[in-house]
Amino acid sequence: MAEGIRQRREAAEAAAAAAAAAAPGLVARRWGSSTAEWSEWLARSPAGVDLIHWWFDEAELLALVGEDRYVERLGELLSRAAPRDIAAMGLGCTRRVDRACRFAETCSQDPVIPPGGRIESHRHGEVPGACSSFIDCWSRHEIDVTFTAGDSHRSVLLFRDHPAEARLWVDGVRVGEGEWLDKGGFWEDERFFTIRVEGPKDHPQQGPGHIGAQLYNIVSLLIHDADRGTTRILVPEDTESWTDPVLDVRDGTGYVYPTREDRAAGGTPARTFPLDEPEAD
Repeated sequence: MAEGIRQRREAAEAAAAAAAAAAPGLVARRWGSSTAEWSEWLARSPAGVDLIHWWFDEAELLALVGEDRYVERLGELLSRAAPRDIAAMGLGCTRRVDRACRFAETCSQDPVIPPGGRIESHRHGEVPGACSSFIDCWSRHEIDVTFTAGDSHRSVLLFRDHPAEARLWVDGVRVGEGEWLDKGGFWEDERFFTIRVEGPKDHPQQGPGHIGAQLYNIVSLLIHDADRGTTRILVPEDTESWTDPVLDVRDGTGYVYPTREDRAAGGTPARTFPLDEPEAD
């Protein structure tokens, strides 16, 4: 009996060793070699595995759940994922937006954070913990994900080829539903996510934007306060020429300028508001 147990144990160990040796090749054939390089991290990240499955099995899942649910779930999964999960998808990152991370051995490692500190924003690979922003330059979803300092907030934008089709999540909550969204937004003061949205159709200066613009000439500005979970949309008056509105945050006040040039030149803001004004009932 003891001999039989020993033989079974040795057979099980040999089978496990063979499976481990074959695993990288199986992963590479199924999900690509770049994903295989993140295997050790993904073994610790159930959310990452869910994201990889949803991303690479798009054709089959579209047939199962349909376009709208597929896109909605993709946004939800990206809103739960760690930076290393998103890097494992093969998206471009802060270092190079046009190709997948080539430093998985380093970027898949745990970041070293000093006591009382937090992981930085604007991280640039190669860096343990992965970069802090990711861009999808080649799929139809046109994904744009950005993390703030400490990875405490994140924006997830799926532009999907047209402002009317774009969907935005901030910290897992849909923002700007029903609005035409620009292709990309910005974090200000690690708290406020801003993105240009369609301006008033009847504005006297309304018309085609410059070459490459996704929206018409005059735009409004959506500002989402991630700390409070509140959103406001500021709309230009007929006499205001908001072609590239931008938020500046200082001394407890938000200042909105019609263009980045106006802000850089120290011009007069078009709007001001206290950052921590009482919320409306």
